[in-house]
Amino acid sequence: MDNDGLTQYTRIAISLAERIASGQLKEGDKISGRSKLSPEYNVSPETIRRALRLLADMVPEGARLADVGTDHGYLPVFLLQKGRIAGAIASDIVPGPLQHARQTATEYEVEGIDFRLCPGLYAIGAEEADTIVIAGMGGETIQAVLEAAPWTGDGGHLLLLQPMTKVEFLRKWLSDNGYSFTDERLVFDKDHLYPVFAVRGGRQSPLTLAQQYGGVLLDGDPLYGAYLDERIGKLQKAINGLQKSAAIESAVKVKELTELCRILKEKRDTL
Repeated sequence: MDNDGLTQYTRIAISLAERIASGQLKEGDKISGRSKLSPEYNVSPETIRRALRLLADMVPEGARLADVGTDHGYLPVFLLQKGRIAGAIASDIVPGPLQHARQTATEYEVEGIDFRLCPGLYAIGAEEADTIVIAGMGGETIQAVLEAAPWTGDGGHLLLLQPMTKVEFLRKWLSDNGYSFTDERLVFDKDHLYPVFAVRGGRQSPLTLAQQYGGVLLDGDPLYGAYLDERIGKLQKAINGLQKSAAIESAVKVKELTELCRILKEKRDTL
């Protein structure tokens, strides 16, 4: 997970937590001057702000967390340091990253993490966690993890998902398979915008094609306009490629994507 968006945010958060622990910052102090922090991490001040908000707002107070694909374990370590969660399971499919997570917990003297070597949620029971984080994976991989653990759709678990690819595929799959969107936010990292979904088990109306591509609950997000521009640009590239084909199927797809672009442009113009 070194290359995913969430890891960068959690690294920032854990570094700030270390400063609190060492006395450089007092817990509860207002962190001002984000522009002073941003050069240190080679990110924008907005990235700093979103890093903190992502951790502070989307994981509920007192949660029992399962962090799937935990890598270095920054997320559960930070949240336990802050007293935000009751406990955590950190899982990874590869022994090396799981060992790194153990080292992170030891380094920051954090207890309360159960480390498990397993694919996805394979070794995690429904009763052991109420909040599941799956971040930095492709949409199809996240779908496979959830499909192998149908209990995630029982309505009693909050899922925080950050797909790096196949975003529209995952949105549709979640909607079609009994998950309901409760929140959706955008994070910016390395010149790209990535959505984070909060979903629970529960039926909702089928998503339109525009919702699959453009988002379900992003209307109030300050980065939504930029996200729509990014999505429109990708759709336009796909249209340009299809127009080079003489196949009837390509012409049908061009018509569909052109209409989708029109809808997303209208949405963007209303922001």
